[in-house]
Amino acid sequence: MPSGFQSTLLLTVLLAIGLVFFLRAASKDRTTVVDVHSPRPPLEVLNGISSWLEQRGWSRDGGDAERQVLRFRGEVTASRPLAVLLSALAAIGGSCFGLVLRQLAPQLQWWPLALVLIGPAAGWIYTRRSARTEALELRLLETSAAMEGSNLRLRAHRDELIAIELELSESLELSSDGSLLSSPI
Repeated sequence: MPSGFQSTLLLTVLLAIGLVFFLRAASKDRTTVVDVHSPRPPLEVLNGISSWLEQRGWSRDGGDAERQVLRFRGEVTASRPLAVLLSALAAIGGSCFGLVLRQLAPQLQWWPLALVLIGPAAGWIYTRRSARTEALELRLLETSAAMEGSNLRLRAHRDELIAIELELSESLELSSDGSLLSSPI
């Protein structure tokens, strides 16, 4: 086998591995818990966050009065442009891999080019795995006598917690340890 084909085969296999890991990462659960504080009264903060969530398409999914918990539910859909891009990239990668296989094993004739059908499969897998129901949970924590205001524990998808922190930090005077905004991932 010529060295040019070996390096092309290696690069093509690495691209396939990258596609598989991207598809896995696109559907990975990124639920995070963060504690936030506001000097405002708990009812005002809870109403502000609840109305903001409902404006963004979240719906109330009950709660637990004894534990002081509110739950919200939201549907996450796949990005159509990203599904099309993944399909195109996988089809191009499949056809390149097919051409390499065709050069390495000419007795296979043109059958390796059928690997172009990987393209639609990649878009379908991404669409299936990334469309899901997300949950958001707000829990009112006990405040110490020295601290006035409200303490909340929020459990939700990391991106939604970042949006809450960025968009509601001024209006509701929410503050956290800032770890969501400083994390590289």
